[in-house]
Amino acid sequence: MERLYTYAQNPQPRNISQAINVLRDGGLIIYPTDTVYGLGCDLFNKKAIERIYQIKGFNKKSLLSFICPDLKNIAKYAHVSTPVYKVMRRLLPGPFTFILQATREVPKILVEKRKTVGLRVPDNVICHTLLEAFGHPIISTSATLPGVAYLNDPEEIAELFEHKVDLFIDSDFGGLEPSTMIDFTREEPAILRKGKGYRDDII
Repeated sequence: MERLYTYAQNPQPRNISQAINVLRDGGLIIYPTDTVYGLGCDLFNKKAIERIYQIKGFNKKSLLSFICPDLKNIAKYAHVSTPVYKVMRRLLPGPFTFILQATREVPKILVEKRKTVGLRVPDNVICHTLLEAFGHPIISTSATLPGVAYLNDPEEIAELFEHKVDLFIDSDFGGLEPSTMIDFTREEPAILRKGKGYRDDII
């Protein structure tokens, strides 16, 4: 695993380029978000996604979210009604994962056992720089393993994933609180996980 220390507010272009090359080659990266460190890959690389399922101990019924650069991009991969759009416009970018009905643009491996997807627009400069340079969404699941608590110490993350991923974008200590997860696929919106950004009147 290659480890690149990267400035949070002004990420070095050379580091971003290396991360993009890894993604394009089907590799896995760990990167900072506005919540916990994320583990990700190219949304359209089936083998890379299968590696993440294996590392995380997930089966195909498990939800794998991905990050998008903005609301307009989300509408390409999920069906967004006007009321839901208004909520998302108010909360994004931010520490929220939205569960929505998937469109046909979502790779089949992510919707084999389900017809819904989890999408995020993080409030994080490195995430946005990666997405802008890469050109399409990146898988985003927490950089932790089954039975292991969320980690925010780069040293612990590097040790845990040393032989499991290809590149680690180290941007100092991360967060320990995951995103708040909101399900909009039911008749009434439901909070599936109370995380960062949660408040009682959120929806």
